[in-house]
Amino acid sequence: MALWIRFEHEGQVKFGVLSEGTVNVHRGNMFNRPTPTGEHVDMAAVKLLTPAQPSKMICLWNNFNMLASKLDLSIPEEPLYFIKASTSYLPGDAAIRKPQSYDGKVIFEGELGVVIGKQCRRVSEAHAREHVFGYTCVNDVTAVELLNKDSTFTQWTRAKSFDTFGVFGPVIATDLDPERLVVKSHLNGTERQNYPVSDMVFLPDRLVSLISQDVSLMPGDVIACGTNVGVGSMKPGSTIEISIGGIGTLSNTYD
Repeated sequence: MALWIRFEHEGQVKFGVLSEGTVNVHRGNMFNRPTPTGEHVDMAAVKLLTPAQPSKMICLWNNFNMLASKLDLSIPEEPLYFIKASTSYLPGDAAIRKPQSYDGKVIFEGELGVVIGKQCRRVSEAHAREHVFGYTCVNDVTAVELLNKDSTFTQWTRAKSFDTFGVFGPVIATDLDPERLVVKSHLNGTERQNYPVSDMVFLPDRLVSLISQDVSLMPGDVIACGTNVGVGSMKPGSTIEISIGGIGTLSNTYD
């Protein structure tokens, strides 16, 4: 397993493998045979960036059995998804900002993110994992009161795509079995979510396959697999942490 990270150091954007607080810097393309430079940088000296620069973040709705049961939702026959704007992306250790044009409830949603490693179009489920680079933590922040504000149109894009609402990181972890992972969310130190990825309606490999029938997935693209029970609202001044064993903790404040 490797933990890949992007960061800024001395005015330059770099990437590499994180180990015990030190980054082994690499050059080239993270997703296509990167090579070590021999440089090592202390994490305390860097500014964290999102671990990839996706062309799109595809996010799932109603993809967990427990949440569907709680909300009395029918199990979907195929993945239900929307896309967050690329301008919403935010790394760990940065502030999620309250929108100036919206004064309603803002919620956190802790999720597993699948990061694509090579172009993926109409792949089978059996070959889907060959196109996955690794996995990351996602906080799918939502201005929830906008979703059904207009009875004629559900506003998924607007509610989910405010600047700073597409939070993911801090690293991409490779060589994990996603179905064995557990997602936890803590709000101001109190656990709010604790659920297994295995409760998904469409597990990660199947998601990659089914979505690739519709949309070409590119290296760096992120599939946010949806959330489960325990989501809640954030008030300004809050700290929200999304943790997944084997990946790490994505920590942000809400200002």
